[in-house]
Amino acid sequence: MPWLRHGFGTRLSAGWLTGGHLATTRQIHSDRILPVETPGPQGEGDALISNRPGIGLAIRTADCLPILIADPRHRAVAAIHAGWRGVVAEIAPKTIHAMCQRFDSRAEDLIVAIGPGIGACCFEVGPEVAAQFQLEGRVKVDLVGTTCRQLGRNGVSLGQISTSGMCSYCSPELLESYRREKEAAGRMVAAIEIVGLK
Repeated sequence: MPWLRHGFGTRLSAGWLTGGHLATTRQIHSDRILPVETPGPQGEGDALISNRPGIGLAIRTADCLPILIADPRHRAVAAIHAGWRGVVAEIAPKTIHAMCQRFDSRAEDLIVAIGPGIGACCFEVGPEVAAQFQLEGRVKVDLVGTTCRQLGRNGVSLGQISTSGMCSYCSPELLESYRREKEAAGRMVAAIEIVGLK
């Protein structure tokens, strides 16, 4: 899509996004979605949506899922930070609903890319978190699979979704992981930007 620039950063690509054209948010593990009209800090929330060219929507992750969405029909985009709390709160389908309301997007037109995050192989949780996913005991949770199912229930087919298949915890040479490195973990930046005029 020549009108679009996007990417998922790694621990080797620090600083790949520079300049004053980025829109960012203070991420709070919520389902709050912020419409973006101008670059710069947008306040507290975990999803950014826009149809304005020249503004990169950027989020930071280190185990949470970075999710980028594009609407080729109406040229609108979204960037989502989805940790387990955001997944439980269904931030991805709520972001799609917000795009439909604000930009006349349709779920069946969207292209969704889910970048590297902690995989089911490594995301073991205790009973309290498991209960949020309607699971019992100490279990491994699949954030990508859960997100894909949520999107499917909201009109996005699996054919519209691309996933990296990469676990942040399993790839110390390439990906940051808070669970693996605690406070020493860096953050990876994912971003999406409309670059052409409508």
